[in-house]
Amino acid sequence: MLKVVVLGGGNSSERPISLKSAKAVAGYLSAKGHKVSLVDPIGEIERYTKQLQTADVVFPALHGAGGEDGQVQAYLESLDIPFVGSGSVSSRLCFDKYKYLTLLQKNHILVPQTNLVTKQQFFASALKHAPFVLKPNQQGSSIGTLIVKKPKDYDEARVSELFESYGSMLLEPYISGQEITVGVVAKAALPVIEIVPPANQAFDYVNKYNGKTKEICPPENLAASIETQVKQLAVQIHNLCGCRHLSRTDMIVDGQSIYVLETNTMPGLTDQSLLPKAAQADGIDMVELCSMLVNMALDLG
Repeated sequence: MLKVVVLGGGNSSERPISLKSAKAVAGYLSAKGHKVSLVDPIGEIERYTKQLQTADVVFPALHGAGGEDGQVQAYLESLDIPFVGSGSVSSRLCFDKYKYLTLLQKNHILVPQTNLVTKQQFFASALKHAPFVLKPNQQGSSIGTLIVKKPKDYDEARVSELFESYGSMLLEPYISGQEITVGVVAKAALPVIEIVPPANQAFDYVNKYNGKTKEICPPENLAASIETQVKQLAVQIHNLCGCRHLSRTDMIVDGQSIYVLETNTMPGLTDQSLLPKAAQADGIDMVELCSMLVNMALDLG
């Protein structure tokens, strides 16, 4: 039996999903016989040092700023406490989408044409005259993402609000194709999941969690050769970015072209989350998955 501290909640805009992930993880680890404490780190993580130091291992089921951006990971590293998930350097890299996409591009991995723009640069950009995507550089769960398929109809006031909230934003051309995601656990790819939002809608924050998006595993219309490629690509990116234990990479397949969008270093871990669904399709239930991750953090195999 191990003493495990599960971190969930925190201060980010993804707090509700993090709480669900943490509650699920805590339940599964308890079912495995571990002694589990659930901690909601509101405010500075240093306030919880004594609780963290009681643990054999920490499971930071945190999403978003302050939890998935390397801050908590760096503090756990400074305390020399084993923890599940990527280290601080990898977490920081993957959370900064522009740096992450730049690294991938330098390594000849196809990504959308991406610009980090201010409000003034956006309104002067030629990219906004064609279908485009505007998203925060450091954010998850598609929060703050604007997908515009008809450029003449976009809401300028909404765009201004986004820049007021986030300062600079990523501007990318909209790519139409099959949306897929590939989880990696222990440096091995899980089955591919195809994401099909409701008709004429996007896979945004609302459609991620309202149950209306279809998540198909295995994909029905993905060529076997492409499926092999995207799994290899997910593992390649996991290793390139220095991820460990788990990650989930989102991509769009447009014909024979595979565009990489982002890598999540601590994807959702609720019953409805994508990585657990892929693991289940691979014969790994959540009790086993959570136990595997804890063992990996302690190098127990």
